Amino acid sequence: MHSHLLPCIDDGVQSLEESIHIIQNLFDLGFEKIITTPHIISDFYPNTPEIISNKLSVLKSKLNEMGINIKVEAAAEYLIDEHFISLLESETDLLTFGDSFVLVETPFLNKPFFLEEVIFKMKAKGYQPVLAHPERYLYLQEDYGIIQEILKTQVLLQINLTSLVGQYSRGAQKLAEYLIDNNLIHFIGSDIHNLKHLATYQKALSSKYFDKCRQLFLYNNTL
Repeated sequence: MHSHLLPCIDDGVQSLEESIHIIQNLFDLGFEKIITTPHIISDFYPNTPEIISNKLSVLKSKLNEMGINIKVEAAAEYLIDEHFISLLESETDLLTFGDSFVLVETPFLNKPFFLEEVIFKMKAKGYQPVLAHPERYLYLQEDYGIIQEILKTQVLLQINLTSLVGQYSRGAQKLAEYLIDNNLIHFIGSDIHNLKHLATYQKALSSKYFDKCRQLFLYNNTL
C-alpha cells in the first residue's frame, strides 16, 4: 500500500509502460495486491475520485490484456491543508482503502496547527486516519515526543520501507528504526514513484529491519 503507479497523474510514473513494468516486477516478487495512492494536493495535483477512477480503469485493462494477474485498487494520499478541510466539511466522500482507512500527509517542515482538529473531524465522519511516512517529517525527527501526541489521537502510522536503507536521509532512517523498535507502526508502504524507487524497494526487502517489520501486527493483513 501507498504507491504512485497511475500514470501522468502526479509526481509518480509518467507513462503506462513504466507503471506496467513496476507492477510486473512487484508481481514477480510475490505481491498479489497493490493499493496505489495518487496525491491530492489542490495547488499541484487537483485530482478527483473521477480522475483517479478513470486512470485506474485504463491501468487494469492493460494489466488484464497482458495477463498480469494482480489486484490493483486506488485510494489517495491527501495533503492536510485548507482544501482537505473543505472536503471534510462538504458532502464529498474521501477515497479510502480497506473499510475506512484514509492516507494523509502533512508538510515536511512544520506540523499543521490544525492537525488535531482535522483528525477529530475525520474520525467523526467514520474515517480512520493513516499518517504517511512520519519518519520523513522534520518536525518529528527533531522531537520524537510529538509522535506520542499524534498517537493519542488514534492515528495509525505508515512508514516507507525504503527509509530503512537511507533513501531519504539519516534522520528519516533513524526515526523509522525507532518506530519499529518501539512497535509504533501499523502499515508498511513502498511509496514507489518510479523505476529508481523500485530498485531501492527491492534492496529494502533484504534489510535486517524488514524481518522485524514482518513480526509486527500490521493492518495490511486485513486489506
